[in-house]
Amino acid sequence: MTGGSSPGHVPRPEALAGVLPPGPVEAAVLGELAPGVVLRACPLAGGGALRLLEGGEGPPLVLLHGRGSAASTWFPLLPALAREHRVLAVDLPGFGGSTATPGPLRTAEDGLRFFVEPVEAVLSALAPGPMTLVGHSLGGLVALELALRGRVPVERLVLVDAMGLGPEMAREARLYFRVGPERVARVLGPKLFGRIAPLPDTPLHRRLMTLDYELMTVSGGRAEATRAFNMLVPLTGDVFHRSERLGEVKPPTTYLWGENDGVLPVSLAEAAVRAQPSARLVRVRAGHSPHLEQPECLLSALRT
Repeated sequence: MTGGSSPGHVPRPEALAGVLPPGPVEAAVLGELAPGVVLRACPLAGGGALRLLEGGEGPPLVLLHGRGSAASTWFPLLPALAREHRVLAVDLPGFGGSTATPGPLRTAEDGLRFFVEPVEAVLSALAPGPMTLVGHSLGGLVALELALRGRVPVERLVLVDAMGLGPEMAREARLYFRVGPERVARVLGPKLFGRIAPLPDTPLHRRLMTLDYELMTVSGGRAEATRAFNMLVPLTGDVFHRSERLGEVKPPTTYLWGENDGVLPVSLAEAAVRAQPSARLVRVRAGHSPHLEQPECLLSALRT
């Protein structure tokens, strides 16, 4: 593993071998987070490397973002979280600055392994002690699968509008993902793209949407990660899920869900809570990203 930072600056490119460099919007965010939260690169045995943000001390807390996003989109929460935890916010394989490990992509299980196994390898090396996993959307599926596999010590799950709980996903969302958010962003431009899933009109949320647009319009797109994701989310039929195995989930689980989620209905979380004796549901008046619309809701969920 390589890394390092000087106060207020993004680490030099040679300190982050194997991962993609940040764009100007993300670089500004990372510069503000340093030196308390720094950028790291973790090479993978099978090829490629994962990029992550690390900071703070205490019990490990791992943050896993959704499709097309990156660790940097957790920036409104990172300083507060790093005061009480050793935070590891990971760019999922093929997204953010992380690159992909070569491998077959023929089935949904292949698609899941594409995202899960590199994260599992990095966490096994970096966080040997019990950890809390927080996953949003696709990251929620990755967190759930890590808990089910049992190869990293998970003591708590917080799943935010997570994939993987059941076969349902809104038809409009499936079509959007199949067309490709990266393609849609390039075609529409920042103003029109920001209207697809708008956040509240505040300076913080406008900055988040600017960062999101930069991540979506990265040069070269996200071909391998898109292929893996599409294995999990077909245009018709069941979305990949682990509903039949939710009763096997051992760590206490909080489902944090936006009541107005237009991608994954809250009924998925309701059914999951019924299947897990140690689970609870926290509803938020928000859409698919309650942790970004109302960051305090996640901080509160982690305290209780």
